[in-house]
Amino acid sequence: MTEQLTRYDRRMYAIMNRREAAPLYATAARRRLVVAVHIALTAAFVAAWLGAIVGGSLVAAWLLLGLLLPWCIATGAINAATRGLLELRRRALDERQRAERDAVIARAHRLTTGLLLVAAAAVGAYTLAGGSAASLAFPVLLAVFVAHWLTPHWVAGLRVQDEQDDQDDA
Repeated sequence: MTEQLTRYDRRMYAIMNRREAAPLYATAARRRLVVAVHIALTAAFVAAWLGAIVGGSLVAAWLLLGLLLPWCIATGAINAATRGLLELRRRALDERQRAERDAVIARAHRLTTGLLLVAAAAVGAYTLAGGSAASLAFPVLLAVFVAHWLTPHWVAGLRVQDEQDDQDDA
């Protein structure tokens, strides 16, 4: 960290390096579970949001509220496991963390490119089968957007290595 850190940078660094939630992500299996739960909560949240907005469902709107807190906790656990790899400003990271961040973003980019290809093929196949592409456009684009936004977090959560202290205790 050769650049001068601002007060905000130091505070965010301190928040991202707190250890109170460490039992949630102490092992690789737990981190995989947290990422899987986050993916499931995200899918449920997007489905409920579409149900509330597109379908006009009041139940779906209430479901959004019920899903919000667990989703935030899972997001916080991923951020804590990665020690803020994707949330901290670049100047707050050391060279190893910068390289890891670049690797995570590159892998996530490849995954979301594949997802975009699959989504485009699915909408194209649906259209060729006689369906209306317009009816699928919004939900598919929303799902791909959310995946594009969160895939770096999921990849980072899955790539985190056990800390040296944790490996010695195991």
